[in-house]
Amino acid sequence: MRTAQRLEGIGEYYFSKKLREIDDLNREGKNIISLGIGSPDQAPHPDVIRILNEESNKPNTHAYQSYRGSPILRKAMAGWYKEWYDVNLNPDLEILPLAGSKEGIMHICMTYVDKGDLVLIPNPGYPTYQSAAKLAGANLVAYELKEENNWLPDFKELKQLVMKKQTSQESVLMFVNYPQMPTGQMPTKDLFEELLSFAKENHVLLVHDNPYSFILNDEPMSILQSEGVCDYVIELNSLSKSHNMAGWRVGMMIAKSKHIENVLRFKSNMDSGMFLPLQLAAAKALSLPASWYEEVNKLYRIRKSAVETLLEGLGCRFSKKQGGLFVWAKVPDGIADGYSLSDLLLYNANVFVTPGGIFGTAGNKYIRVSLCAPEEKILESLERIKKAGFIKPIQHV
Repeated sequence: MRTAQRLEGIGEYYFSKKLREIDDLNREGKNIISLGIGSPDQAPHPDVIRILNEESNKPNTHAYQSYRGSPILRKAMAGWYKEWYDVNLNPDLEILPLAGSKEGIMHICMTYVDKGDLVLIPNPGYPTYQSAAKLAGANLVAYELKEENNWLPDFKELKQLVMKKQTSQESVLMFVNYPQMPTGQMPTKDLFEELLSFAKENHVLLVHDNPYSFILNDEPMSILQSEGVCDYVIELNSLSKSHNMAGWRVGMMIAKSKHIENVLRFKSNMDSGMFLPLQLAAAKALSLPASWYEEVNKLYRIRKSAVETLLEGLGCRFSKKQGGLFVWAKVPDGIADGYSLSDLLLYNANVFVTPGGIFGTAGNKYIRVSLCAPEEKILESLERIKKAGFIKPIQHV
């Protein structure tokens, strides 16, 4: 059997391949320290695990569940948005629980994108935007984010990219993501309002992916709290990063009811709802107090400081104002690109960092270092890199 044409140009996800290589190196005794993937290494709150255990032991919680998700979970999601983003939502009409926001990216593309429709993706940006849109048959166009513009969109460029659509019947969908991954650029009120204005004026369906708003950020923001919110915007959110629940696969789509109904037409043919105890535990996670987020960020700040010391020693340049689970840094002069630096560290110091080029051509000269490793592992990485001869003396001015 041949594979479907839709898979042409769709490769295996970078981390899927790279982690296999790292496993092979570990079997050779290399003991690789991975500072690559952004999977939180801490546990969820004990009360969240307790709810999962208690509900799993009940005999009446193991059946198929509603395609719309438990009303308890949807109400908790609405309460979370009100408490932290000051956004009022109708839990029955404007919220759709997802098996992680990555699922939502695919569902939205399959719901709204026909062959040849224009999909705008950030460069650098999350690779799944590109693969999901391509699987849907989209005409992919990357809009470049540049360091000199603080990794923000160039709206003049964006308007030029959609001009062709205005004389045709093609749809336009745009992915955007702030706090931005991989660059760590934080959102502003002005940015969100400009994005909404652009979407409304140009009839662009704007999909804002928002899983990092609580990480190393004391003021979480949603694009839905901006003035001018309209039918042209969908927001995705997740418990993966904010609540240390990446493997639980709990996310949400927030949008006007017509978008919820449209996406549900596709999603309901793909799954049969989430395990109820998992949904109830997620509802508990969404009720956690501010102290939970404070403790999570306290840990990440300690780790970030250690990563910054490592990067300074390598001669990398980076902003200290980044949010999210990573530090994005430009490779030093004399290194061809992020792939070269990543390989140098992997094969000579047994330390893995992510090359920025996997997020698009605009990331070629960068690396991304994860904060999802204990401080002692980060410090051990620093010692390994020193021993391998890659650390330069730090000169403080």
